[in-house]
Amino acid sequence: MSGKRFKTEEIVRHLREADVMLSQGVNVADVIRKIGVNKIT
Repeated sequence: MSGKRFKTEEIVRHLREADVMLSQGVNVADVIRKIGVNKIT
């Protein structure tokens, strides 16, 4: 069972977005939902 494969640039972009949102006090569950990553990931 394989899912979508992200390119390295996309992963870095998502992590940076998540870092910014978390520093602004956004809930982790909301960050996961906004960047479109599976909770298990």
